[in-house]
Amino acid sequence: MQTIELGGDSVPRIGQGTWHMGEDAGQRQAEVRALREGLDLGMTLIDTAEMYAEGGAEEIVGQAIRDRRDEVYLVSKVYPHNASKEGVQAACERSLRRLGTDTIDLYLLHWRGQYPLSETVEAFERLREQGKILRWGVSNFDTNDLAELDAPACATNQVLYNPEARGIEYDLLPWQAQHNMPLMAYCPIGQGGELLHDAALQRIADKHTATPAQVALAWALRHPGVIAIPKAVNLEHLKQNAKADNVRLDEEDLAQIDAAYPSPTRKQSLQIV
Repeated sequence: MQTIELGGDSVPRIGQGTWHMGEDAGQRQAEVRALREGLDLGMTLIDTAEMYAEGGAEEIVGQAIRDRRDEVYLVSKVYPHNASKEGVQAACERSLRRLGTDTIDLYLLHWRGQYPLSETVEAFERLREQGKILRWGVSNFDTNDLAELDAPACATNQVLYNPEARGIEYDLLPWQAQHNMPLMAYCPIGQGGELLHDAALQRIADKHTATPAQVALAWALRHPGVIAIPKAVNLEHLKQNAKADNVRLDEEDLAQIDAAYPSPTRKQSLQIV
């Protein structure tokens, strides 16, 4: 699988998301199994957050990586209302307990809240000095937020990105490329499934003997600085996600997607789901 440098580590460009995991106790074992199978397929970056099922997703991840922690690049996120100096410390320690680990590889501020960025960064740096996190970053930050943050230590910015939501191409994606900051794309195959029934994506998928989801992932990965973190529980979907980096879209394919989902021609508000 293609890899990218993220905060000094080499990570796969296709990882595993966990949004909505941990919400249904009846799905717990299937979700744990899916994450472990994803690791077997080379998707060793796992992204989660204290927000997801109010810690339930972190518990799922913790169970999945229990005897495989050294294989995993582990990403989690702190709620904005916990982003004070003391709140970050306590939230991180709760996440570590749920994840069953001593260290989170990358810890993100989920989105901006009431606390000054300087206070949150100070808390992140204290966690890093304690060895409880290795690096930190942000999520749902626009260009003005990153400029205000003004922190070379910020390892990544995680935002919504797929053919239906491509406003970041106007300025945020180029900004991050210019600053050598990898972008983590959440919901890279859309939210709700409508994108995967799009006629243009289906035509392209048929051409490449692929699936629309693989086309959407390949489309996001056409930018060398992008990491995609789709969520899947179905084994066949996991296999398809892992193989998506073998799909190479040509100019005709990209033109069809542009026709169906035009690229932005002006600044747009950052989309968040």
